[in-house]
Amino acid sequence: MTTLDRDEALTPATLPPPVGTGRPLPLRFAAPLAVAAGLALLVAFPPYGVWPLAPVGVAMLAAAAHRRRLRAGAGLGFLTGVALFGPLLAWTNLHTGYLPWVLLSLLQAGYLALLGAATAWVSPLADRVRWAWPVLTGLLWVGQEALRDRTPFGGFPWGRLAFSQDTSPLLRLAALGGAPLVTFAVALAGGLLVTAVWRGWAAARRTPQDAVSQASGPPGDTPARRWAPVAVPALVAVALTAGSLLVPVATAGSGATVTVAIVQGNVPRLGLDFNAQRQAVLNNHVDATIELAGRVAAGQERQPDLVVWPENSSDIDPLRNPAAGARISQAADTVHAPILVGAVLLGPGPGQVRNAGILWRPGAGADMSQLYTKRHPVPFAEYVPLRDVARMVSKQVDLIRSDFVPGSTPGVVRAGPAVLGDVICFEVAYDDIVRDTVIGGAQLLVVQTNNATFDVAEARQQMAMVRLRAVEHGRPALMASTVGVSGFVAPDGRVSDATGFNTREVVVRQLRLDDGRTLATRLGWWPEMTLAALAVAALVGAAVLRRRQRVMPE
Repeated sequence: MTTLDRDEALTPATLPPPVGTGRPLPLRFAAPLAVAAGLALLVAFPPYGVWPLAPVGVAMLAAAAHRRRLRAGAGLGFLTGVALFGPLLAWTNLHTGYLPWVLLSLLQAGYLALLGAATAWVSPLADRVRWAWPVLTGLLWVGQEALRDRTPFGGFPWGRLAFSQDTSPLLRLAALGGAPLVTFAVALAGGLLVTAVWRGWAAARRTPQDAVSQASGPPGDTPARRWAPVAVPALVAVALTAGSLLVPVATAGSGATVTVAIVQGNVPRLGLDFNAQRQAVLNNHVDATIELAGRVAAGQERQPDLVVWPENSSDIDPLRNPAAGARISQAADTVHAPILVGAVLLGPGPGQVRNAGILWRPGAGADMSQLYTKRHPVPFAEYVPLRDVARMVSKQVDLIRSDFVPGSTPGVVRAGPAVLGDVICFEVAYDDIVRDTVIGGAQLLVVQTNNATFDVAEARQQMAMVRLRAVEHGRPALMASTVGVSGFVAPDGRVSDATGFNTREVVVRQLRLDDGRTLATRLGWWPEMTLAALAVAALVGAAVLRRRQRVMPE
């Protein structure tokens, strides 16, 4: 009889209490639970934003995979991954066809399959040590995300547990250990929940004979004492979340004040089509900036010290096209402020392009000393790795005729009134790329992005990442998008002046800059590497325990 057959043969009437029996949940319960785990995790993320469901989803997967064989654990983790990533990444399907969406979703689900297998593998440790299960759950989630964030082709960190907590008290933990610590806390809370429910189920299924036996047991074995293993983990999970409110975070910068304008010029039509209307997109941003200058002259708006345009605001290379350069100069000269322009630049080699942020100064034009080239181009979107192999899967890869080449230096842009930490689009999801700008002296985090090929759900998911980065590094931040959502973020994660989607808007705000460093900034990658190393140690420890159990005499 196979493991699956044995699981299916169990019925609620014959199923023994789960604690101490060595048996998993019946598969007919575990499979729907794994799917429900993925859906709970999905709803925790924007645009839904029901953050308490993230630890609930973690708990469901932990329960489904506990005590299973590796293959079954992997299968259940994969079910959770498909239920999560399929809908979460649906925005990749809007204008490029279903294939990229399906392949990306399945790839990401594969990492949760590894997590499910790892959860099954460490089950003996979770059963042997009463309080090990919550900690193991937290460690394995951090280890899974550390791997997913880096592989393949530099990784894809979208859908990290930390990014679901933009309105949660746990967000404040980012100031201590960045996104990895927030993920660990969410998964730890999930581990505490599954421990409480699992033990509660065991206590509720005790037979009358068990009750009589325990009633005649040693003095002090009261019902309250027997239910303590249920209540304590649940209370600790609540205390962990509520206690995060005690973590100090900055509410505003401590340095000089600067007035910043975000120009969201919008595009004629959403979709890949916007590339065919490059001049119209550039004109939209120029015209919106000139209109801002008019409101400043009329006393209706503050004079900005800096104007930020989004990624792809000039897909015509303004360094090689005099007309495009003249239009940007017209905007900068009229508004009397430098403009951080998101531009596509040709070169450096033939058939190559760069996704860049370049500072355009009034009266002087492009400041070539203050140019940031995107360090992490998106594979299969901005460049095609293994192009010949990829073409066998889909000929759509040939739509990307020129590969974007990566930059080599952090996005530290000295704009005069402020030192900017510029990251472009998906780069905000990568811990090291954002941190490098702060270490380099950035006082204000700037995310230039283009959401014209996606939708409002993707934009809100990205804004959640900006909120975490602001708290993580104690910096004011902003996101400037071609179509929305744009807005300002305070160092405590609060969003101000958020724009609508697929609209033309200009927002202006005074910000107080900051030069300090949070504990997370100083520690860098150490929290993640420590937690990931402990996850590996747990896997090794489980292997040792399993080996001892096999050689133990009957």
